[in-house]
Amino acid sequence: MDTAGKIAFVNGKLSVPDHPVIPYIEGDGIGPDIWKAAVMVLDHAVRLCWGEKRGIRWLEVLAGEKAYRETGQWLPHETVETLLDFRVGIKGPLSTPVAGGIRSLNVALRRELNLYACVRPVKYFPGVPSPVRKPEKVDMVVFRENTEDVYAGFELEAGGKETVRLITHLGREYGWRIARDSGLGIKPISRSATRRLVRAALDYAVARDRRSVTLVHKGNIQKFTEGAFRNWGYELCREEFGGVAVTWEECGGHPPPGKILVKDTIADIFFQQVLTRPEEFDLIATMNLNGDYISDALAAQVGGVGMAPGANINYEDGYALFEATHGTAPKYAGLDKVNPSSLILSGVLMLEHLGWADAARLIEQGLVRTFAERRVTYDLARLMEGACELSCSGFAERVCKNMEGPERI
Repeated sequence: MDTAGKIAFVNGKLSVPDHPVIPYIEGDGIGPDIWKAAVMVLDHAVRLCWGEKRGIRWLEVLAGEKAYRETGQWLPHETVETLLDFRVGIKGPLSTPVAGGIRSLNVALRRELNLYACVRPVKYFPGVPSPVRKPEKVDMVVFRENTEDVYAGFELEAGGKETVRLITHLGREYGWRIARDSGLGIKPISRSATRRLVRAALDYAVARDRRSVTLVHKGNIQKFTEGAFRNWGYELCREEFGGVAVTWEECGGHPPPGKILVKDTIADIFFQQVLTRPEEFDLIATMNLNGDYISDALAAQVGGVGMAPGANINYEDGYALFEATHGTAPKYAGLDKVNPSSLILSGVLMLEHLGWADAARLIEQGLVRTFAERRVTYDLARLMEGACELSCSGFAERVCKNMEGPERI
């Protein structure tokens, strides 16, 4: 295994060589198609910025259907070890096995690498079709806690002996009346996981000069889980960020100049408000299930999950895995047809994470110009009057072309 290009983590910061080795997982279904397109764009941007002085050395690792075909395992131990060894990776979409011990390969990877923060920026690109009237007002970043909530997988099937035993115990000890034919799930929300997620969100907000952080929860009903998330988030803000942030209660919604406003809202109200007045929201911090819903709902406002990037990050130990946020779409596999923008934009997040912001901005420029030309893949072309439909690879080629020229940033 090549060790010369390893990314290090020193004093809380990444140390990135000029030619880092970065593991990648192609993904299932359309994964190989969008990966070929994305890597074309990423490599071209880096080459335009730095020539041969910098470049990514890609290392394939296996997960999903390809891994199962070649090794008999959906998530080989070697893949996890390699991702840990090289710290930063990127992946296409993975299918979830119908049988076997893994509920979700995506969840399994996040858990194995302790990637506790799912970070999903949602921003509109002019010209992309949207179901809302003013999608340009949507500019948010979702921080979703990745390790707890119902995604922890603590469930018991209806009718099982253990399930009946637990229902009986809960009735006897707590007086809870639960139908005996119920399935049960445990929803853990801890103070420690909440604080590290909110800390990461506030650090991000400070570093990028964001205006506010909103804690989204259903604490009016789930008082000791989602309500506790809200309370612990405010607690963390007051204890560690008093110099740069202020809570709603402390300022009545009017923060002093230069301070980040930390506020909260009930989840169902939030879904209404991001449609009616999205400009009031900036950075969102929330739990796992809420974050899943919120990320996709916001993505729909700016063109769909095909336009939504994703990152899973452990800020404390320096591990990160960037990913397409959509599914595998197997009926389109191998057709060179689908939109690769989600994976391309996830690559943009990765370049930013590496400190290679010039290449990231160049890719965004290429995307903006390509959308403005209405040269897009079928999913967008069918919604855009006068669009020129491109293949997946053709779209990537056009983005590369639009990164070039004397007027580039």
